[in-house]
Amino acid sequence: MKENNRDHWPDILDWRQAVREHLQDALQEDEGLRERKKRLMRQQISDTATSMFLDRGFDDVRITEVATACNVSEKTIYNYFATKESLILDREEDMASAIRRTLGPGAAKISPVAATVEVLKAQMDDLFSHWEGTEHQDMSMIRRFVDLIERTPALRTAQVDMMDRLAQIAAESMAARAGVDPEDPEPQIAANALVGLWRIFFRAVVKYSGEESTASQVRAAVLDEVERAARLIDTGLWSFGMAVQGANGREQLRVAAEASNEARRQVVTAIKEARSAWHQMKQDLHQQVHEERDSYRNAQYTRAQQMKETAQIKKREVQQARQKIREEFRNRPTR
Repeated sequence: MKENNRDHWPDILDWRQAVREHLQDALQEDEGLRERKKRLMRQQISDTATSMFLDRGFDDVRITEVATACNVSEKTIYNYFATKESLILDREEDMASAIRRTLGPGAAKISPVAATVEVLKAQMDDLFSHWEGTEHQDMSMIRRFVDLIERTPALRTAQVDMMDRLAQIAAESMAARAGVDPEDPEPQIAANALVGLWRIFFRAVVKYSGEESTASQVRAAVLDEVERAARLIDTGLWSFGMAVQGANGREQLRVAAEASNEARRQVVTAIKEARSAWHQMKQDLHQQVHEERDSYRNAQYTRAQQMKETAQIKKREVQQARQKIREEFRNRPTR
């Protein structure tokens, strides 16, 4: 007999509602009445389906039953959601938009890893803002929500497919920013590594969302695991390989990661210094070219002046010679 989670519906739906409202704040500023009605209908359908899935199990609820509960047709359900699985996995569009915004052309000039961590921090703020300042902080309801996905093969498969699509979007976004082919190995492996941070995030949320955990405790623990994973990606997998080969525990892994991170900072500093030296060399060379060109022009001008003066002297000598000949001719005695 399936566990009945009906008592937890209000908490779960309030949480989903709070997350959606936070994500839609910027959108609603320019949102028209028609768009708002569509958004609210989509939200109603997803929340209703979620509550039914939690109560009876995903496989035991039909789309026609969801449509009846929402007082809409089955066709309307599929107008808003392409598949039954997307009724509960309804964040893909928001995640895809965040990836394009932070990794694609026009994004902030920070590393893709740092940009992805910032997105996940924002998502954590959205997720845990529902409990801040409240006396009731039962974080275990997140575990129950995720358990629904974990115990349902169709939902697990759909989630894997969703992450694959997001990885491709990340590869295309970074490739467009770098001016390379998105099917090249570099954007592909980088995209899979970055999307892996979302997997770490989801697993950590489930791992730490126990009955006794508060929102701040869960958030801190989740952020710590995300940042540890991000450091490993940012510094390279060689640090993990060292720890595996040495097999000397988690502390060695932390030390190796920190050493790798310091080495990376030194490399970045060296690159910056080399780049600065290159720019200075270019400026010096440019200045030298200008000086040599000015010197050449001055030399040519001086030579031209000298040639002009020489020509004038020769001209005067010719004129004087002609004058002398004319005078001699006039003074010649006549017979």
